Amino acid sequence: MAEMAGDETYVRLRDFLDRLPGGFPSTDSGVEMRILRKLFAPEDAEMVLCMTRHPEPAAEIAERRGMPEAEVAEMLDSMAARGLIGRITEEGEVRYQAEQFAVGFYEMQMKTIDREFAELAEEYFPHLGVSWARNKTGQLRIVPVASMVDVAHEVATYDRVRDLVKSRENLGLFECICSKQQILLGNECRYPLEKCLVLMEMDFYLENGFPGRRIDVEEALSFLDRSEELGLVLRADNAQEVRIVCSCCSCCCPQLRLIKMLPKPARFMHSNYRSRIDPERCDTCGICSDRCPMDAVVEGEESAEIDPNRCIGCGVCVSSCPREAILFEPREDAVVPPGDWEETLERIEVERGLA
Repeated sequence: MAEMAGDETYVRLRDFLDRLPGGFPSTDSGVEMRILRKLFAPEDAEMVLCMTRHPEPAAEIAERRGMPEAEVAEMLDSMAARGLIGRITEEGEVRYQAEQFAVGFYEMQMKTIDREFAELAEEYFPHLGVSWARNKTGQLRIVPVASMVDVAHEVATYDRVRDLVKSRENLGLFECICSKQQILLGNECRYPLEKCLVLMEMDFYLENGFPGRRIDVEEALSFLDRSEELGLVLRADNAQEVRIVCSCCSCCCPQLRLIKMLPKPARFMHSNYRSRIDPERCDTCGICSDRCPMDAVVEGEESAEIDPNRCIGCGVCVSSCPREAILFEPREDAVVPPGDWEETLERIEVERGLA
């Protein structure tokens, strides 16, 4: 392992992060250590090691750290503002929690990401992807594009993204860290930078300068329409109670980019639905082939066909077919997602042998 002298604190931090649901596996190159040294000062690392992934008041963390509560609270606020840990307010009390790397403090670097961090993340994501592939439960799931609820059979409530948006009062739109990363690497993205729809309280993020803004339900629905028109893949928390909906492109999203290179992407990511082409209606116009983010549309004997091993059930092909030749059907192996984000993480912990 490529480690530097004096790295004991960072080794402990890496091992601590790897015991969180999302994981943070070691590598032969030590790229994960370079990520930690870039983001966390030694005192930051020591503080995280006194935390848990569950929200706690500063007093409890201060007791473990052996420092005055006021000093610890100041440090924790600074770390939260830098996107290293989470901070929420519950029942009028500020609480802090350790964050995992992906679906965690990686995304929270959206206001400070630079070329160096972009390169480090790009090197590390394949290693993280191998780790995620071992889990039965993913942190995120694909939800069908909005119009698919009208053509699919029995689309479940938690997959009706429009209804989810209409039921929320606090909505926000944030820039995509994945697109910002690729732009820093010289890979221009042709899609809008604002791709992340937030359906939860976001005062903390706005107060600390994270690149986002409040929007109303009407603009949120327009965002979903735009995403569908552009052929972007909607991904949400793998839970029935949704906090975020990301509008992902296969040129920037690390997971989509990684599974697209595999022969059977549907083994690693899919919705509860699958597209199928009706050969009697298909005129092989090629629109669905151009839009499919996984190259799942293949040439058949009489018409275009969809490779079930590559179809991830996003629905972007269905909504754009001028002849309505693509059917959107439930998968036989449909899975009901966990109730909320905490249940999702608990399932992953069990699958990884952490609980």
